Formats: sequence, C-alpha cells, structure tokens
Amino acid sequence: MDIHAMSDEAMRRTEAESSRYRSLNDYFREQFGGKVYKLALDAGMTCPNRDGRLGVRGCSFCADGSSTFAAKQVRDVEAQLDSAKALLARKTKADKPLYMAYFQSYTNTYAPVEILDALFRPVLEQPDIVGLAIGTRPDCLPEDVIALLRRLNQVKPVWVELGLQTIHERTTLTINRCYTLDTFEQALAKLHDAGIETVVHLIFGLPGESREDMLATVDYVASLPIQGVKLHLLHVLEGTALAEDYRAGKFSCLREGEWLDLLCEILPRLPSGMVIHRLTGDGPKELLLAPLWTADKRRVLNRIQATFRERNIRQGSAWTENSWQNRELENGCCC
Repeated sequence: MDIHAMSDEAMRRTEAESSRYRSLNDYFREQFGGKVYKLALDAGMTCPNRDGRLGVRGCSFCADGSSTFAAKQVRDVEAQLDSAKALLARKTKADKPLYMAYFQSYTNTYAPVEILDALFRPVLEQPDIVGLAIGTRPDCLPEDVIALLRRLNQVKPVWVELGLQTIHERTTLTINRCYTLDTFEQALAKLHDAGIETVVHLIFGLPGESREDMLATVDYVASLPIQGVKLHLLHVLEGTALAEDYRAGKFSCLREGEWLDLLCEILPRLPSGMVIHRLTGDGPKELLLAPLWTADKRRVLNRIQATFRERNIRQGSAWTENSWQNRELENGCCC
C-alpha cells in the first residue's frame, strides 16, 4: 500500500490489525524505529515491453504508468520529492517524518548504469530518506546494475520490487509479460547473492487462472528467499489490452467475497517473517473499468481486516518449509 496516500487515522486502524500479519509498518518500525512514508516517484523510464525491444503494448494489464499517486512527473526528481513531501504534510501531522523513496513507474533499471547512479544516489543521500525501493523487471538487471545496487545498499537500505504476477507460463502469454520464470529465478538469485532485499508482486484473478493456479503461485513464492510480497487484485483499466478482452466477455473479475475468501487462504500460506506490503490495490478511479467494488479502498481494507478477525486468520499458520516441494511431488510441474 502507498502509505503517503492514506490518512493518519486510516493508518492507525491498519496498524491495530497488523498483528495478524507482518505489515510494512511493522517492518519500518523494526528497521528504523518509527513510521516511514513511501514517496512514489516517476523517473521517466520506459519498458522493454513498450519501446520495441520485446514489444510495444506492454503487459495487458498495464496502463500509462503504475500509480496516479506518484508525484506529478517532472525531469527533476528532487522537485518530485519536494512535491510528494508537501502532499504528505497535508495528510499527516508528523513532526520530522522519514521517507522511503519509491521509484515506481515502469522499469527503473532500464537505463545505462551511469544514469541510474546519477538518479538514485542524490536521493539516497538526503538525510530524511532512509532507503530506496526500486520497481523493475527481472530481465533488466545486468551485472553492472546489480553491482550499483550493492554499492548503494551499503549507504542505506535498498530493495528491488519485481512483478512476477504468476508462475504459470500459459498465463504469461495471455498477459504478454515477455519473460520466463527462469529469467525471474536468475534475477532473484543475483539479487540474493548481492544482499539486496526483494519484494515480489503477484496479481490474482488473471484470465484463465483457477483458485488452484493462484494458490500454486503463492506456495512457490512462499518458498523463495525474498523479504516481501505485494498481493494485487486484478484491476481492468481503460486503455489496456485487458480492457478490450473484458468488454468482449473473455473473462470476469473476482467478486468481493471471492477476493476475501482467497486472501484468507493466501495469508496463512506465507511464512510469518515475510513482509506483506499490500493486501489489495485501488486502480485510478478515472480509468477503472472493473471491478468497481474496489474503488473505495478504505472500505475494502476495513472488510479485509474484519474478515481476518472473524475467521481468526493469521499469516504463516498453514505454512511449512516444504509446502512447494510437496505440491510438486503431488501434482508434478504446476506451471
């Protein structure tokens, strides 16, 4: 969840329930001794799945940019930081707030390493910035970029966010992800060897995927040497290839009750030490085609927390170290 987009009151309610799972706020308190706010930034990057190297339309679910909550794009990232801090100041009463700079939109390692160094280092050196979160693709992490991330991580914490979405290759063809599970695993191994924390994004409700398919992805991710996960419900946004398929009746979105039931199966399967960065999402209201019940993010989060409480759901309660290995033995290859 993008913390800077929430009010203090909403964050307090979220924190009150977070003992059922290891939330991002929990992690920040452990690491930095208090609340930390993520500031979403746009570095003006593109993506190899858009600029013609791999494709031109991008992933089928991806609109222009990944968040309307990012500060308004300008070439000067420092100006974006000032804008985002000012936005946060209107929403909170924090005296001396601390921030995590989140390079969010598109593929934020898809540039020469000299440009990346000049982009990331000045941000990291700001005294109220406690670290960097960098969203990217696993096929955009060459060795020189890994080496840069390792050096930056010695200054302040750096984590990388990878959009895996699903382990099922048939689905990746449908959504036009344009990289394989092997590519993801190779990138994760390089990040792990470099000591870079990794957060993996998953999307639930992708066209053609069953409950069993989605839980197989969860069990796989639960077995990985990663530190965090973001759980996204599929949103259909105007202007995407997915919107065309939705209007053609090729798939339907998860209903609210189905998403709540699924979350109650997902959370216990994830190890208790893994940080849950997100439990849902909220597509830009001006672009959201479906599911419309997600438009009120606060109401949805309250429903999730109430459901966890009513059903006594706790992270890690069904996790075992051999969950993925056992699934492979029972079912063969799940991909």
